Amino acid sequence: MPLKASYDKAIDSFRLEYLLGGAAAFALLFPHKYSLVEILWSFSIYLEAVAIMPQLFQMSRTGEADNITSHYLFALGGYRALYIVNWIYRYYTEDDYVDYIAWVSGVVQTALYADFFYIYFTRVLKGKYFKLPV
Repeated sequence: MPLKASYDKAIDSFRLEYLLGGAAAFALLFPHKYSLVEILWSFSIYLEAVAIMPQLFQMSRTGEADNITSHYLFALGGYRALYIVNWIYRYYTEDDYVDYIAWVSGVVQTALYADFFYIYFTRVLKGKYFKLPV
């Protein structure tokens, strides 16, 4: 493990099984269609929506992040926010374009970034270190 020296098991206490179980439950309850491929696709979309939670949880536990980590997370959140712009464009320019699973999951994922975006814009872009307010 290349970053073993910086790993702290006491801080890494996020329970991944909740994300996996929740995504699996949603995929079984709300798939696009009830076929194996569609259930697996739905699972991947639901899991992607919450996959950033361990990193955000880690940042909230430590209260800070390196600038490179902050920029990386901003890029991930920004790409998801641009997906929403794409969906709006496609909704108005394509006939019968509807994808509720992707839409809801994308909005949830972008909403998870909201607090991070605020701190990023108010601190990191001003040249300050990413540190959560106390």
